[in-house]
Amino acid sequence: MNQPSLKTTYLEQIVPALMKSRGYNNQLQVPKIQKIVLNSGVAATSDKNVINDIAKDFALITGQKPIITHARLSISNFKLREGMPIGVKVTLRGNSMWEFFYRLITVSLPLIRDFRGIRNKMDGRGNYTLGISDHTIFPEINIDTHKHTVGMDVSIVTTAESDDEGLELLTLLGMPFRKAVA
Repeated sequence: MNQPSLKTTYLEQIVPALMKSRGYNNQLQVPKIQKIVLNSGVAATSDKNVINDIAKDFALITGQKPIITHARLSISNFKLREGMPIGVKVTLRGNSMWEFFYRLITVSLPLIRDFRGIRNKMDGRGNYTLGISDHTIFPEINIDTHKHTVGMDVSIVTTAESDDEGLELLTLLGMPFRKAVA
């Protein structure tokens, strides 16, 4: 199987650039993306078919079967019972992670109306989480046949030890961060 184009770019161009700019002695010191996790929660009182529809959409978007998450505790104020399905998540690694990341930054994010870039706020450990309010920005989803639109969190987990390293890695990979207004 061929290597994804973004992974090839990372290995051939970004790793040498980071080694030069950061002064790394070894290629293994260069930060890389470990995994991408997609997560979406659904109201506990919603229809049971909503969870299955969202799971099908996640499977279309990622090419991988999602996990349906269940409530661990019963909370009466939220009409939530232990064991009820409350969300969907997918963890991507390897080539499927690189393919998804490439589609995210080149196709899906630019489809957002009035898109001016995303915030460059990292989590303090070199990881990045992006909130998407409508999952129909992905071209795999047919908007005409959908009754529900849900939001999702896309967490990009890197091996970077600081926010600066993680931000530089994601910028070199082509993440469309907002330009600072001067």
